Amino acid sequence: MKLLFDLLPVALFFVVFKYADAHKAWAATFATSHLGFMVSGGTVGEKEAPVLLATVVVILATALQVLYLRLRRQEIPKMLWVSLGLIVVLGALTIYLKSDTFIKWKPTLLYWALAAVIALAPWVAGKNVLKSVLGGQFTLPDEVWRRLTWAWVAFFVAMGFLNLWVAYTLSTDAWVNFKLFGGFGLVMAFMVAQALYLSRHMPEEPGGQ
Repeated sequence: MKLLFDLLPVALFFVVFKYADAHKAWAATFATSHLGFMVSGGTVGEKEAPVLLATVVVILATALQVLYLRLRRQEIPKMLWVSLGLIVVLGALTIYLKSDTFIKWKPTLLYWALAAVIALAPWVAGKNVLKSVLGGQFTLPDEVWRRLTWAWVAFFVAMGFLNLWVAYTLSTDAWVNFKLFGGFGLVMAFMVAQALYLSRHMPEEPGGQ
């Protein structure tokens, strides 16, 4: 359930963009009527309407996630706050300037924020983020935790650059596909690889061969 909850804004962005992209004339008219007061010039063209509508939806979806957790008195993850801040600022620029450049930077900045948190936590907070999260499930030498930490840092840095490469070399439609399927798929594949790596360092159970 948590995975679906986390993916909801991205999934809604994908659905709204695809629908609006398939109905560009309607999307432009709808966006001009409802978002005209928010955009430079007051009108939205067919080219930019799909990403503008999808951006509005992803801002609302992320804000509702925070509100939902608040109402249920659950802890709101710090990275969700970071995601909300990025999506509001970059989304507002995307909408006002009618440019998808800003919203395309959001995944990259989030990936790099995650990399920075994981890398700097041992010095700033005196703890290993991965060990704090997974230490209750795995008993591993500190050296293994350090390797895992830098593997995740490198992965998130690479994902940030990959997102920019897709954003600037392929179409917006291709970027939207990558944002949901490519990004999610690569994260899942990396997690499987990490699980296999962890299994090599798990202590054998008593009586094991």
